[in-house]
Amino acid sequence: MAFNFEYYTPTRIIFGRNTEDQVANLIKRYGGSRVLLHYGGQSAVRSGLIDRVKKSLDAAGLFHVELGGVVPNPRLSKVRTGVGLGNLNQIDFLLAVGGGSVIDSAKAIAYALAEPNEDVWDLYARKRQAKACLPVGVVLTIAAAGSEMSNSSVITNDETYTKRGYTNNLSRPKFAIMNPELTLTLPDYQTACGCVDIMMHTMERYFTNGGNMEITDNIAEGLMRTVIHNAKILVENPVDYDARAEIMWASSLSHNGLTGCGNDGGDFSSHALEHELSGMFGVAHGAGLAAIWGSWARYVYQNCLPRFKKFALNVMQVENIGSDEEIALKGIEAVENFYREIKMPTSLKELGIEPTDSQMVEMAKRCAVAVGGSRGSAKKLFEEDMLKIYQAANSRD
Repeated sequence: MAFNFEYYTPTRIIFGRNTEDQVANLIKRYGGSRVLLHYGGQSAVRSGLIDRVKKSLDAAGLFHVELGGVVPNPRLSKVRTGVGLGNLNQIDFLLAVGGGSVIDSAKAIAYALAEPNEDVWDLYARKRQAKACLPVGVVLTIAAAGSEMSNSSVITNDETYTKRGYTNNLSRPKFAIMNPELTLTLPDYQTACGCVDIMMHTMERYFTNGGNMEITDNIAEGLMRTVIHNAKILVENPVDYDARAEIMWASSLSHNGLTGCGNDGGDFSSHALEHELSGMFGVAHGAGLAAIWGSWARYVYQNCLPRFKKFALNVMQVENIGSDEEIALKGIEAVENFYREIKMPTSLKELGIEPTDSQMVEMAKRCAVAVGGSRGSAKKLFEEDMLKIYQAANSRD
């Protein structure tokens, strides 16, 4: 039985080579006149992209100020800096040039500027709901998070090392410019992390109990097979434009709600578990997901066996030989082999961290608080379950 659902994706996509040339006209189309140009490290500067964007804004007569320095797992302190800069310059439009971290940071700034008498962290701490948000546009440079079409953002409070997400349709970007050539300068590790994140956004919606729709499953399975195929191509040939184009489009489709239509809303336990890892240790989000997923999957698969079998057969191309449980386990192993093939970790030790017992207890406690006590569809997880998954991931070689 399929669940009722609402599907809303208002973001305009401009895809292909040189599409960043259209940025100024798009900002004007959506009412922007005073722009905060938000970006991450120096790669966008060194590549000349930031200069090209600024020249485009200047030529169109658009006022702009810039704020760079967004880091992976974007920080609340940077958001607050952006809010101060935005208020000082009467900003009415946020332009994020970068990947998920930059886009998430821009969304948080946009919330804060639209409600100047409220503390933006209250949204992420689930103390209130947003009533307004300034418009956000995106020039995407990293295919991973899907934030360019999603209604979600994740911010880390660098005072408490707490990483929290917030979801509201008000923050869906007005447009996303997607030129696969802009991802060519990414380090291989970052490309692989992005591929894991894309897979996980789809798997989180796929491994559910209850209602599902055949057409949604077929879309999700096709997307995951496409990511696996093209991620392997990029290991051998990182400058393959077609493979990067497939990965970039998959990134957006994986997290705009399409691959979850008709189900119970998805699982998202792996994301919740990883948020505590990257909040405490600052690891790359995609790598953290790869390191925790196998332990999560082995902990829950028996409670969601038909879905794990279906995944093994239709996505990982496992032979239909043996019991349902054997097939499901082969599917989990095949995912981990894929992660290894693209040089991603499958344990916390491979991730480069070895949490102490007390740190794992603290992460499980924080995770349970963050999700309101429990999370999961494949299997509902409580604090004690979360701790066991951390321990399993920590004990694996």
